[in-house]
Amino acid sequence: MAGDNPATTSEYIQHHLQNLVYGKLPAGYERELEHGREILSESTWTLAHGSGEVAAMGFWAIHVDSMAWSIGLGILFCILFRFAALKSSSDSPKGFINFVELIIEFIDNSVRESFNAKNALIAPLALTIFIWIFFMNLMDLVPVDLVPKLMMLAGVEYQKIVPSTDPNVTMGMALGVFVLMLFYNIKIKGFGFVKELTLHPFNHWAFIPVNLFMELVGLLAKPFSLGLRLFGNMYAGEMIFILIALMFAAGAGSGIIAGGLNAQLFGDGTNILLWLVTFLLVCFLCWMNLKDKISTGKTLFYTLALLAITGGILGLGGGLMQLVWAIFHILIVTLQAFVFMVLTVVYLGMAHEQDH
Repeated sequence: MAGDNPATTSEYIQHHLQNLVYGKLPAGYERELEHGREILSESTWTLAHGSGEVAAMGFWAIHVDSMAWSIGLGILFCILFRFAALKSSSDSPKGFINFVELIIEFIDNSVRESFNAKNALIAPLALTIFIWIFFMNLMDLVPVDLVPKLMMLAGVEYQKIVPSTDPNVTMGMALGVFVLMLFYNIKIKGFGFVKELTLHPFNHWAFIPVNLFMELVGLLAKPFSLGLRLFGNMYAGEMIFILIALMFAAGAGSGIIAGGLNAQLFGDGTNILLWLVTFLLVCFLCWMNLKDKISTGKTLFYTLALLAITGGILGLGGGLMQLVWAIFHILIVTLQAFVFMVLTVVYLGMAHEQDH
């Protein structure tokens, strides 16, 4: 990783963009392991060590980290909103309950504006999509080195914690929406759905091939644009975080001015435990600010002081860049979840319309 050798920028980027993949390597595949090379005598299910093994595993390989984080965040969503449902009452809501009710009201109004038919599934589906994608996107704000290095200490070589930067996740969700689109088109319109595909825009049997081609392209474009839009935006945001994080690694071992306390204690290496303590202290300062224990000005001053002490001047500059991009990225995180939710409701609304 670049934390161990800041000069290997490409290796650092490749490592952070590599999923933890479990799949089947074919018989005869030559693996490069720490103790030497090994030729598999039979097909073997195993965790991939590098992009070459991922390619050899083929289509049926599983991105374990994407699956684990997305399912875990989905469970977290269910737990939090179940807790809010149990704690809600006729009294004036406060704190987290008020926040949940605000989100539900916002989703309800959005669905009413975009969906004109009657379907009890649409509003809960919209809420689930919005919060689930928001939680997945929000993982992009966790420091890029924190979880991967902690997982490496536990013996896990690769770890991507932002499921929405994995096209398998985003396209999987888009495919789920596409299946619902087809289901309601067939259920509500019946043979009328076939007529939409074959007799529009040119209402004549001679143009059926042309109509079918145009309508199928438009139909298939919906899930592809839905999934790839979310993936592209979140992947780009993650890449920027990774590039900014290189500033921290570049300062390691550069002396007290450029590398700060980290360079004095650990030399060329970037110690993840020191940065974990710094991260927790910054979180504590933010929590104190939310509780009105310290002012916003003091919170910012103490945060900058911690970054300067831990990582030096270069670390402070990188930390400021991370902070500015994180604040801006919060808008992207929320906007992408909202766009995916709104387009889902619109597409399902079109599936409920009798007239094309």
